[in-house]
Amino acid sequence: MTNELMLYYAPGACSLASHIALEESGLPFEARPVNLLQGDQRVDSFLALNPKGRIPLLLTTAGPISESPAILEYVASMAPEARLAPSDPYLAAKMRSFNCYLCATVHVAHAHGPRGIRWADSDSALEELKSKVPHTMLAAFSLIEDQLAGSGGAQSARGEGASETGPWVLGEDYSVCDAYLYTFARWLELDRVDTSRLPRVLAHRRLMETRPGVQSVLKAEGIAPMGDVA
Repeated sequence: MTNELMLYYAPGACSLASHIALEESGLPFEARPVNLLQGDQRVDSFLALNPKGRIPLLLTTAGPISESPAILEYVASMAPEARLAPSDPYLAAKMRSFNCYLCATVHVAHAHGPRGIRWADSDSALEELKSKVPHTMLAAFSLIEDQLAGSGGAQSARGEGASETGPWVLGEDYSVCDAYLYTFARWLELDRVDTSRLPRVLAHRRLMETRPGVQSVLKAEGIAPMGDVA
């Protein structure tokens, strides 16, 4: 590859966050689409790079990196001047906590719909899993809604009692958390979530789409912005 970084992604999938982070980092990279419907992620050449058979996958000069939180933090650390992650240890831990929640809870709740076969076989069980998705996703995003409101959100290093609110997940400062949240917030309508109960999440989604880097990635992946869909 001509660049030191190669991202394997699928349009509109969870890899969107990594794609946005790379675009906003200013690092040179290439992005290679993976056709999940055709099973590109299960061919031998891809499995040799990532035996999990999942995207995103980032190839670096040191080797491959899988899992969105790890890729996001790696990109942020490789481009400190882009300020995609906080330097304060406490806020950095809050960033990891938020991204782990998105990965381990939100993504799994969503996957019970389109990927229910991972957990069940019978048609009735699959339907039960799918029917729970709007409720489990709303429950997860309700916590995020509260964090965006400043209750339970990022706290300043100035003191334990000093809360910091702003338009982004960690307050006034943008971070890779925001790219990751935006990725999952795009799926809310697909998951039949009552988004009228998530005004701050929707406002965050709209704000993300004003960023030039996000606009560039959406165009590159061939997917439309969400705009005011609600």
